[in-house]
Amino acid sequence: MPVPLAEAAAAPAVRPYQQYVYAYPHKTAYRPLNREHASLRELWADEPKGALSLYFHIPFCEVRCGFCNLFTRIGAPDGLATAYLDAMERQAAAVREALGDGARFANAAFGGGTPTFLEAAELERLCDLAERGLGADLTAIPLSVEASPTTATADRLAVLAARGTTRLSLGVQSFVDAEARTAVRPQRRADVEAALARIRDAGIPVLNIDLIYGIDGQTEKSWSRSLDAALAWQPEELYLYPLYVRPLTGLGRHRGQTPGDDAAWDEHRLRLYRHGRDHLLARGYEQVSMRMFRRAGAPAGGGEDYACQTDGMVGLGCGARSYTSTLHYSFDYAVDMHRIRGIIDEYTTRSTDDFRRADFGWEMNGDEARRRHLLQSLLQAAGMPVADYRARFGTAPGDDFAAELDRFRDRGWLDGSAGPKVLRLSAEGLAHSDALGPELFSPAVRERMAAYAPK
Repeated sequence: MPVPLAEAAAAPAVRPYQQYVYAYPHKTAYRPLNREHASLRELWADEPKGALSLYFHIPFCEVRCGFCNLFTRIGAPDGLATAYLDAMERQAAAVREALGDGARFANAAFGGGTPTFLEAAELERLCDLAERGLGADLTAIPLSVEASPTTATADRLAVLAARGTTRLSLGVQSFVDAEARTAVRPQRRADVEAALARIRDAGIPVLNIDLIYGIDGQTEKSWSRSLDAALAWQPEELYLYPLYVRPLTGLGRHRGQTPGDDAAWDEHRLRLYRHGRDHLLARGYEQVSMRMFRRAGAPAGGGEDYACQTDGMVGLGCGARSYTSTLHYSFDYAVDMHRIRGIIDEYTTRSTDDFRRADFGWEMNGDEARRRHLLQSLLQAAGMPVADYRARFGTAPGDDFAAELDRFRDRGWLDGSAGPKVLRLSAEGLAHSDALGPELFSPAVRERMAAYAPK
């Protein structure tokens, strides 16, 4: 239901757009590990491996959008894509050896970057790496793949559909050409529409369209134009992302400073968020999280908005992260294009033995596991069953996070009608997810992130 006008007019008590929390802790909290004590075989030896998540990271894009701080580079010259897949094959061998024969995968995702930057034959090889290299049956589990309009070609889509893709996520950001140019995403609406037609023709069950609000010059009217253009394709899912301008990105360099403290911009994004939310709710979509909306009755295709709290994550590729109960690990992280190129080049030279140990990471403990579980569950519109938390940790969230939950309650961010069995955000709490999430970071994580020097 639409939110009362009083909500839209209310000034936020805190800055609503602080950090998008899609994984906890963020890679800026990771540090180099003692590789002698970071053997993958030992890390995974006692982990439950019956329902793992698999993630392949492809760090290539045809262009780099002005807002993007993901681990990706422009292009893959001189056989780099082949060299990268060769390295992934060596990494897959090391990972499968560490996991052992009992490992089973419950879902898979190809992200980046842009996985469909790879040509059709290379996508076939990527799927073979998942199936033959790691033993994942892609036709039997949800498989989500990210794409861009330019790279969503018929031959690539045919490979993905044949290999079991259940969800295709298309990064559109705006159907208004002028807004796309402002976000340093050169594209034409006609090309976007053609890509959407090819995706529908491919027969992949779930189509997701990504849109961004908060672009310079964007109004509620132009925002509605993008929303309606997306809705014309009846996507099973829509993600609405607030624009962030971060250090070392194209927009960050051009603006000279990050406008994150601009109260007027915060209010503008909040208005656009509420407008977009209400627009979708009135047209048969259900809110899954602050960002994610699913058409009523549509199937889940594997693109749920939070990483698993209890199952392990196995990530391959130099931008991927992996989770065990005791360690979150990855490779080095950077945003600067020169640094990213160096990390990718180093990754392609690694031997199978080099992949048998973790490089960078964060050691998990009981407090951090509690924070992660609460954070990732609470940011979902359905909320968190208190019994699930108690069953896992032996305590109640109110015992462990009394001060934080009281603060959220005082701000009106918790749904008081949910009852004692479910901890759930109010509509205003969901709107402030990017402020609420960071407040659950531990002091240790905050210290590490503050000490990180952007590179």
